[in-house]
Amino acid sequence: MTMEVMTWLIAIPLLGFITGMRTMTPMAVLCWFAWLKLLPVGGSWAWWCASLPVVIAFTVLAIAEYAADKLGMSPRPTRPVVLLIRFFFGGLVGAILASGLDASGVEGATLAILGALVGAFAAYQLRHQLTRRIGCKAWQVTLTEDVFAVSFAILCMGIVTG
Repeated sequence: MTMEVMTWLIAIPLLGFITGMRTMTPMAVLCWFAWLKLLPVGGSWAWWCASLPVVIAFTVLAIAEYAADKLGMSPRPTRPVVLLIRFFFGGLVGAILASGLDASGVEGATLAILGALVGAFAAYQLRHQLTRRIGCKAWQVTLTEDVFAVSFAILCMGIVTG
């Protein structure tokens, strides 16, 4: 399997999936990769995501999202407004990645939005089942989700950037 095929069939949908779980994590990781010049966005409309203030802002937002989740302050991820926000950021991540690859932003956005749809519902159901049926504590599940989200976002960006 070539890296390009892995990018379009695995990495972009998986980054969308992660956006469905943790809205700000893929955006923060993507901005770090752009700032470190591993994702070439310099000559495109997505140039702004490679600036340090944007990197810091999305990193702070991701950390705040983790904290809010641990404190039980996060809204249910399947609520319509929350889903729209996740779809927006999933689409943005997909479009920026496609821009960095000199490819179609519409295709990248579509794949990531579909991933975000699956991710939002799958993560919600998994968390629900683990806490209710198995008896895991909510903070244990959310911490595991955080580690998964950061690790796999970095892995996916590694696939995208080669």
